[in-house]
Amino acid sequence: MNFILFTNCNILDVVNEKICKGSILVEDGVIREVGDVKDPEGAEIVDLNGAYVSPGLFNCHTHILMSGEPSISHNGDVESVVNALENCRKLVSTGVTFIRDMGGSRFYDIQLRDMQKKGKICAPEMQVSGKNICMTGGHGWDGGREADGPDDARKAAREQLKAGADWIKLMATGGVMTKGVEPGSPQLTEEEMRAAIQEAHKVNARTATHAQGTEGIKNALRAGIDSIEHGFYLDQWCLDYMKENNVWFVPTLSAMYWIKKNGVEAGIPEWAVKKVNGAFDAHKDSFLRAYKAGIKICLGTDAGTPFNFHDMTAYEMILMVEDGMTPWDAIKSGTINAAQLCQVEATHGTIEPGKTANLTVYAKDPVSDIHNVMDVCMTVIGGKIAYCK
Repeated sequence: MNFILFTNCNILDVVNEKICKGSILVEDGVIREVGDVKDPEGAEIVDLNGAYVSPGLFNCHTHILMSGEPSISHNGDVESVVNALENCRKLVSTGVTFIRDMGGSRFYDIQLRDMQKKGKICAPEMQVSGKNICMTGGHGWDGGREADGPDDARKAAREQLKAGADWIKLMATGGVMTKGVEPGSPQLTEEEMRAAIQEAHKVNARTATHAQGTEGIKNALRAGIDSIEHGFYLDQWCLDYMKENNVWFVPTLSAMYWIKKNGVEAGIPEWAVKKVNGAFDAHKDSFLRAYKAGIKICLGTDAGTPFNFHDMTAYEMILMVEDGMTPWDAIKSGTINAAQLCQVEATHGTIEPGKTANLTVYAKDPVSDIHNVMDVCMTVIGGKIAYCK
């Protein structure tokens, strides 16, 4: 038996929204006891000196092959893989223990996921989507799988599933990061998305959509999508439908924030900055209305877009709180909510016996001051200390 006991902790109970002092006993990567725990004979003792221990942080919208460069250019094969390995290290060093990667290229994301499972790379646990599926010339065409018509969309989904994708990513609208397309314009049709979604659901895979404009969001919802990414222009019909049908929302506030903050002066193309400025306020408004409506919200950053670096995942929680969410709900968005979105809540998302020992350790209380999420002093993945400050 391999025991490790984390003592002198302030443990975040994200279900009951309380913080309790105690210890966490881990055996062979699984949490065995929480609270007043006796030291097992031969256990490794890790004294956390009053630090705050949260369930491991999720980032539910990353692009690990992308570096966050302002130029919005795609890298070659070798550079993409080097970026991914460095980005994974950055994620781990800032408390991220699980990611959902939303559109890679050349199936490198699938290979990296498999290497992480085998313990060959330092990285969070992963669910991945392979190539995003878009219309010809649509948003993400340069790294995605272009498809036209329901039959081709169905085949494209089958290709991703054959390669080993956990999720199917569909492009319902234009976006900020592709020149010549508009965030508000619909792209893949309802019928095209329905065909791809049916293929995914046949094998219990999940589906997500890049969806910014209202008409495209509605197309995706009617087609049966599982999560809406970005959601710049959510109207009341969208909110009602998402609430009634348990559709998740991953707003990725960070992606817009970092482009607007840095602007053309930092080298971001003017056409991208213009699109962000045009949709920025609507995006914030959609987020707040979705939150107030009780839509299920998960933390995702769209990491890899300009200046949206992989070591800034936790900043999304700060933006959520600044835009109207409570600190507890922001923390839940990156823990228990995210585990439910990824359908791993039986093993992840809370600190309790029987769960995988994925832990994020903050030096100070993140509930009393959400800015403390930026001060991570330890990351534990599968019961092993993957990072220690």
